[in-house]
Amino acid sequence: MPTTRLFAGFCAALVATTACHRQTSLDDHSSHIAVSPAGAASGSRSSALPASNVAAAARIAASPRRGEWVKIPFEPGSKDTVMAWIVYPATARAKAPVVVIVHDIGGLSTWARGVADQAAAEGFIGVSPDFTSRLRGTPSSAELPRDSAGKLMASVNSTERNRIISATAKYAMSRPTAEARYGVIGYCWGGGTVFMHAVNGGTSGFAGGVAFYGLPYMNGAVPVSDSLAKIKAPVMLFNGSKDTRISAAMPVVDSVMKSLGKTYTSQNYDGATHGFMRSQDDPKATRDLPEEAANRAATNDAWPKTIAFLKRNLGVR
Repeated sequence: MPTTRLFAGFCAALVATTACHRQTSLDDHSSHIAVSPAGAASGSRSSALPASNVAAAARIAASPRRGEWVKIPFEPGSKDTVMAWIVYPATARAKAPVVVIVHDIGGLSTWARGVADQAAAEGFIGVSPDFTSRLRGTPSSAELPRDSAGKLMASVNSTERNRIISATAKYAMSRPTAEARYGVIGYCWGGGTVFMHAVNGGTSGFAGGVAFYGLPYMNGAVPVSDSLAKIKAPVMLFNGSKDTRISAAMPVVDSVMKSLGKTYTSQNYDGATHGFMRSQDDPKATRDLPEEAANRAATNDAWPKTIAFLKRNLGVR
């Protein structure tokens, strides 16, 4: 395909993807944050899984692993920095590979920091950068209100996303206890960002990505095959069937990835919502027991598969 046509297709797809994030109804993203009735306990009881939204703060506070805020240079010679939460594993291994966690459309949250801690529990250096860092001016560890973060996130384009992931990975891989290999996990907006990073090749050491309820560059309902053809690292996609937009796109994404000979698997969990790993079975104000059970079942299945994928591709035994 001529360069001009490829560029036009890329731009059209990027606009379509960005517009989709802007226009998606609140219901699609509300499942990231379950509102629990007073006194209701979270069902996130297993320490082998990431905590749910309600349980994340307590899990981080009780973690035996060392976590800290760091300011990462945006790129060599730049005065701009990216704020990130990094967690080191308590492991007998001399060195550990890195897992970058890309937060959802609501910005860097306590929940995303909890996923970084859970990655460290599995023997990785887990790090979650704040993609609004440069737009906020002075990087801060204060968690933004969801609406404020969402407005900023709309201005974080694909180039910025990839630079932030690469800068974060390079920083984490430069730590004395790190190996020079990294993988990426992303949720919602971050799931789409995982595909973007894979399409753009990442930086040295990139070994694969796991996208949760996020799609690659799309031209309407069709993935941009020219961009998917550039993917070299393995990719996984997980979704909840109640996210009908992504559910509808998954068969054609699967077909294109298969036709291109990519190392790719996906799973769509029946009855689970968009944001199922963050919601899990946290009770909402109006209870939906089948949905809570489906979210929990999806998390029980998807997280071990995520860890197995990362260990396999990052060389952890």
